[in-house]
Amino acid sequence: MNRDADHPFLRPLWRRVALVAFCAAWGLFELVSGSPGWALLFGGMAAYGAWLYLINYRPGEAPPGDTRKE
Repeated sequence: MNRDADHPFLRPLWRRVALVAFCAAWGLFELVSGSPGWALLFGGMAAYGAWLYLINYRPGEAPPGDTRKE
């Protein structure tokens, strides 16, 4: 797995969903604003983020002493 996808900041599901939703919303905004290049870029980021952070995500081990749940 990509080391960046295993960052502790991304452990909670809501953060991963928010990240993907933000990219998708920004891509839609760019499309509506008439900037198809930027829309394609952010749409691609949203698609890659959805695959990496939602579909293919495998949480790593929690650091010692971390009692938080996902």
